Amino acid sequence: MLRLSVAFAAAALLINPAAASPCKDAKGKFVKCPTAAHASGVTKLANGRCQVASGPKKGQFTKCP
Repeated sequence: MLRLSVAFAAAALLINPAAASPCKDAKGKFVKCPTAAHASGVTKLANGRCQVASGPKKGQFTKCP
């Protein structure tokens, strides 16, 4: 059973190499990885300060990420 699951995992990596290495382009060269979007719910204002966008603390100023 273990051999079968290892075979399926190896086949999945061979079929979809983009999932195995997200920081490579189509030719296999390393490229800069995209940064993950901040899911913190903090927005930066035009004056450079940050505030909470939603939730119970909406509108309160906070530290910028």
